[in-house]
Amino acid sequence: MFYKSFIAICIPLLMLIPMNDEVISWNDTLKLTWGHFKAVPKTNTSAVALTASGITFEFSVKETETRIVDFDTKVYAHFYPKKSWYIKAQGDAYILAHEQLHFDITELYARKFRKEISQLKINSNIKSQLRNLHEKINKELAATQNRYDKESDNSVNREFQTKWNNYVKSELAKLEAYKSKD
Repeated sequence: MFYKSFIAICIPLLMLIPMNDEVISWNDTLKLTWGHFKAVPKTNTSAVALTASGITFEFSVKETETRIVDFDTKVYAHFYPKKSWYIKAQGDAYILAHEQLHFDITELYARKFRKEISQLKINSNIKSQLRNLHEKINKELAATQNRYDKESDNSVNREFQTKWNNYVKSELAKLEAYKSKD
């Protein structure tokens, strides 16, 4: 029986990052430090810091000459140091925790993505289903990141910042089985 594999690597929807750019994969033991933020700060914004993160995804499909017989995926929550920045005079532990939560939200949506992938069945449309699911999850991620910043007023509203901290921690725990392994 003749098998062929097809591999597609999807670029993060939120930003175009060169494949050889430095990345940090999310894991529960690594916490961001200001040393991870390596880009030049933007002066044309009121933001104190910016976390560039996103979900990258790859898949392979094994098929015979007539049908798809298997597929495999890898989903990553990445932080991009060379696209992330902060203003040193204003960056403190509280702001850093706000930025860490952006990365944690990225991991939350990577887990949601993995869960949805685990529920897919092998079929002739699996490639388009995977691509569509990736696009959908990235839209949801972007909307949540924006809502987080809006509701917390970029961490200024401490009450909402605390609510978001608790919400993300709770949601990550619910999806523990789908956490990043790398």
